[in-house]
Amino acid sequence: MEEPTATEIEIGTSGVTTMPPPSLTTGSPHQALVERLKDYGQEDVFALWDELSPEERDLLLRDIENLDLPRIDRITRCSLHSQGLPVAAIEPVPENCVSTVDERTKEDREKWWRMGLKAIYEGKLGVVLLSGGQGTRLGSSDPKGCYNIGLPSGKSLFQIQAERILCVQRLAAQAMSEAGSTRPVTIQWYIMTSPFTHEPTQKFFESRKYFGLEPEQVTFFQQGTLPCISKDGKFIMETPFSLAKAPDGNGGVYAALKSSRLLEDMASRGIKYVDCYGVDNVLVRVADPTFLGYFIDKGAASAAKVVRKAYPQEKVGVFVRRGKGGPLTVVEYTELDQSMASATNQQTGRLQFCWSNVCLHMFTLDFLNQVANGLEKDSVYHLAEKKIPSINGFTEGLKLEQFIFDCFPYAPSTALFEVLRDEEFAPVKNANGSNFDTPESARLLVLRLHTRWVIAAGGFLTHSVPLYATGVEVSPLCSYAGENLEAICRGRTFHAPCEISL
Repeated sequence: MEEPTATEIEIGTSGVTTMPPPSLTTGSPHQALVERLKDYGQEDVFALWDELSPEERDLLLRDIENLDLPRIDRITRCSLHSQGLPVAAIEPVPENCVSTVDERTKEDREKWWRMGLKAIYEGKLGVVLLSGGQGTRLGSSDPKGCYNIGLPSGKSLFQIQAERILCVQRLAAQAMSEAGSTRPVTIQWYIMTSPFTHEPTQKFFESRKYFGLEPEQVTFFQQGTLPCISKDGKFIMETPFSLAKAPDGNGGVYAALKSSRLLEDMASRGIKYVDCYGVDNVLVRVADPTFLGYFIDKGAASAAKVVRKAYPQEKVGVFVRRGKGGPLTVVEYTELDQSMASATNQQTGRLQFCWSNVCLHMFTLDFLNQVANGLEKDSVYHLAEKKIPSINGFTEGLKLEQFIFDCFPYAPSTALFEVLRDEEFAPVKNANGSNFDTPESARLLVLRLHTRWVIAAGGFLTHSVPLYATGVEVSPLCSYAGENLEAICRGRTFHAPCEISL
């Protein structure tokens, strides 16, 4: 007769009780599990077994049983082995791979806008939001998307992004109604959370009635976690009965989309293109029709919006070509020595390595499937040296992470689309009082941009504080990127700060 497992139950006359496995009652660990761990050199997780209570032993067994040990072992070995291996030299991105702001004609922009709206109307675009982080650096334990940066409306990052989706849906329906088609447009929004943000994110959306979106068009899914390891690949124990674990990075989105079968869900809905971005950019143009139209027009497998580096030593990752004729990819600023960072293209006057990655990406669904399979097969993760909480206090260890830009080496073609920093990139990463990327700096970028929109549409402003310190906020429900504001603004005077809404 087989032994019952920790999850089997005995139903008696007194109700339902959990039956612990015999291993918990006899004082020795589950021998089959010990033998499995020996195969991977991880049997030390049971080193303090004799000191654990029956309940703690049960917790440890469950923690281990939930691990995909062959996968974790493969990731650990491949990632440790890859450290220090030679990599191909980097070269500047060829000029023909980038659509710059200066080169774009009005006709190009209008064509791409129409192409994008048509694809959105046809249900071909899905949107993926990377939202696994907490607002810890902002002084909040809530998911970062819940954060209110202090705009006149008091809207959270989630609400601003949801309303941009509502606006694009309306614009696509209006554009197609002019061609005789009349039906509502729905963009599917896939929101990746982490174990720390999943439940509070769902509750935030539910309590605010999904900000006007239909609940059916919003899907929440969790990124994975991986054990933290020592430099020789051993699991680190956070407590005597639990492993130290950490989220697998924003690049975990590829494995998470595959394992949760959401790539299949997208295919079943007719989605062909996927817009992917990070939650902490308050100026993000979610489901941007122009970017989508450009992407379709180029016929590329992947694309990224880029901004020019502000100065040579700016601490940002930049796009490069890896090897002669190799793929475009992203390198961190630490990989560029001072001479490379300062090198100038004599023809254009730009820095040779000037195209900053700002986590605004577009992929074909076919490419996402290819990436998910390729990354899983290769199993190479970045090793981040961190102080890991352990039974011996904080100890030096490694977190295994993938980054969203790890996809680009797999792309047969990548197109880069320059955008202006003060129009599309206002990150919220650090608490007010820091030198950059604060709620206050992001708030001012929004107010200044929207003030320019209002004045261009014929509106006027009054203000009781200097204009550089204030401005107006335009609701995404009124305008997506400054369009259609004349009827609301022309000839009217607004007192800053205020929100202009329908």
